[in-house]
Amino acid sequence: MHYTIATRKSRLALIQAKLAVDHLKQQQPHTTFTLLPLVTTGDRQIQWSLEQAGGKGLFIKELETALLDRRADLAVHSAKDLPTELAEGLTLVGCLPRADPRDVLIRRKESSEQPSSIATSSPRRRAQARKCFPQAQWRDIRGNVETRLRKISDGYADATILAAAGLERLGITRYERLAFHPLNPQKMVPAAGQGAIALQCRSEDNTLFTPLLDHTTGHAVTIERRLLSRLQGGCQSASAAYYHTHSLMLFHEAVGFQEYTFPSEEPTTVDSTIDTLLGSLNIQ
Repeated sequence: MHYTIATRKSRLALIQAKLAVDHLKQQQPHTTFTLLPLVTTGDRQIQWSLEQAGGKGLFIKELETALLDRRADLAVHSAKDLPTELAEGLTLVGCLPRADPRDVLIRRKESSEQPSSIATSSPRRRAQARKCFPQAQWRDIRGNVETRLRKISDGYADATILAAAGLERLGITRYERLAFHPLNPQKMVPAAGQGAIALQCRSEDNTLFTPLLDHTTGHAVTIERRLLSRLQGGCQSASAAYYHTHSLMLFHEAVGFQEYTFPSEEPTTVDSTIDTLLGSLNIQ
């Protein structure tokens, strides 16, 4: 059996695609895989402000088209970048085991521990970090991880915030003139799906791949994404959700940080549990 996997062309995306291939080969040693690297609209329009342009789907459309055109059998994504609504005929089939879901504050060492300027293109990070750094001025920033680190090191801003999982996969544990500070999820609730590598396929092929992927991560990401969908959020939303071992953390600008026991392990009851939770907060 042979499968083609669509991926973005960035260094991090290719690393994640190779991690997906390694995982799938462990499950099916005699299956072969080919990567199909693609450039997405979000990659091409690096000058855009994602918040103003509406970042929904900018980094996945070309990969979804490859699935629908049958040029690819699977597409690999950072789960946090996937909109809650996917193209018709496609499904999020599952995830690899989750890496560190936290965000990391990265600041210039010579700056104050309370940075006066922070660069991020994420409304979620900005909305939450304002509570920790109320005096900070905010700047937009685009580019890959290495580009953002270089900009901060060169003085574009005192600090930025990046995902721990991306740094880990790139092998970045230090950078000249910069200090790395992981943020507690109770201070900075991760984006839904953060730290997880998600695989997407045609809905008709769902049963081929579901048994090969990590149930625990898939269940957590399903809860987070369904909560985000109820909040009508996306990757350019200030809303955040993180589930781990029966604990659900959420952030919403209307209610701030909230943490709840989320007892359900049954997929059929996830939606009703979320509806009850949001009803109690009056933010449906």
